[in-house]
Amino acid sequence: MATIAIAAPHPAAVEAARQVTAEGGGLIDAALAAAAALTVAYPHQCSIGGDLVALVRDGVRGTVRSVLSAGAAAAATDPARLRAAGDRMPPGGPLTVTVPGVVAGWAELARLGARLPLARSLAPAVALADGGVPVSEGLARAIRNRLDVVRADAGLAALLLDKTGDPLPVGATLLQPALAATLRELCDDWRHFYSGPTARRLVAGLRERGSLLDATDFADHRAENTAPLSATANATGVTWWVAPPPSQGASLLAVLGHGTDPLTAARQAELSRDALLGDPRSGTVDLEGLLLRAERDITALPAGPRPAGDTVAVTAVDDEGNAVSLIQSVFQSFGSGIADPATGIVLHNRGSAFSLDPAHPGALRPGARPPHTLCPTLATAPGRVVALGCQGGRAQAWILSQVAEDLLDAPSPDAVLARPRWVIGSRDLNRPHPTLVLEPGTPDTDRLTATAHRLGLEVSVTQGPHDEAGHVQTARLRDGEPDAATDPRADGTTAVIVGPGAG
Repeated sequence: MATIAIAAPHPAAVEAARQVTAEGGGLIDAALAAAAALTVAYPHQCSIGGDLVALVRDGVRGTVRSVLSAGAAAAATDPARLRAAGDRMPPGGPLTVTVPGVVAGWAELARLGARLPLARSLAPAVALADGGVPVSEGLARAIRNRLDVVRADAGLAALLLDKTGDPLPVGATLLQPALAATLRELCDDWRHFYSGPTARRLVAGLRERGSLLDATDFADHRAENTAPLSATANATGVTWWVAPPPSQGASLLAVLGHGTDPLTAARQAELSRDALLGDPRSGTVDLEGLLLRAERDITALPAGPRPAGDTVAVTAVDDEGNAVSLIQSVFQSFGSGIADPATGIVLHNRGSAFSLDPAHPGALRPGARPPHTLCPTLATAPGRVVALGCQGGRAQAWILSQVAEDLLDAPSPDAVLARPRWVIGSRDLNRPHPTLVLEPGTPDTDRLTATAHRLGLEVSVTQGPHDEAGHVQTARLRDGEPDAATDPRADGTTAVIVGPGAG
């Protein structure tokens, strides 16, 4: 009997993983079931209308693959028209919707080692959408925080407001019959999302709202299965694995190992990412500059976009050394602010991350993928495998850098995730200027504050644990024993599941 440890930001996700492992599913099936359940239970943070980036480790071969299912802008995109309207992309609306990659990402993950048909991993999500799921604290908070956006869209309003027009409260039942029907269609054939009846309905709804995406854009989407970026610390033998561009994974590698001055490294990595990150399919990406292995005059380059983000992470390992770190997202809470009534799908606003400066590596171009905040991470070392990921938008790299190294050996991963943390950002953290944001009790507060002042950052202290500091999920294999931990800032839970299958 194989043992799987899994962490996710909502109990329904872990329960879905239990169900599929009881039927013979292994590690990848468990992660897929959890991810699908989250698209139902957490529509403010993820959806089949969003994107997916994941890392998968094969415990037998010791190899790691990266799955990037990040959708592209419409082939009919006209950057000049948007530049004439302003100096940055709109924060939401139909022009920020790129082709959603989640479903193709699930299919590629299944191809890497699922034991069950994809339809079986989606079955718990179908049941949740049909039978309803209680509104969580996180979802209720997101509805209140973006109430104007919810009320402005007929699809979101029908989904998230009661009959009197008030937000659904914590514990209310969230029913999604249209999404259940769409998921059933995908159980028959996941390709329906890109070239079948689901695609036709979704494209029609988007174009009615002014989107330029068409049937060909959807049909052309492919998940990318590629080699990850990695870095090995010679002193410890630890290898860190992250996704390549357009993911910001290189920024995490740039920060890890700067234990004496992590804030300066984070600020340098932030500026480099803002100036250098883009889609290698549509232009050259300066990887050495992103990794801070070469100095760049980044002050002479146009600044990148500064959008907010919302994300979920699922992490899982088994006792054979297989591991998954999966992140899927609608980017901002409720994404573009559009829920398509015909399909029940909430659409992301990932396109808001494009730059409108044609000289920027992340510039809006027809068929280009935007710079991506999603930053799944794996670590391997003798006797240890760690999978981790988090919510946190553009701050994911700095959030993970504060817990990653300690998670390798900490007796209690829960204690590591519960520690107060810091993040840096500006518009993405609702700050008008670049700011160091500290939770109360953050270690080395005095030194961090002094460094922030030297770097020209403002300093702000939250009143307690805060969503801005991220929702980290981790699963580990240490000396043959799997365990997992979920961030106390989230609605999540963990499980160690003994079942008939592994990865």
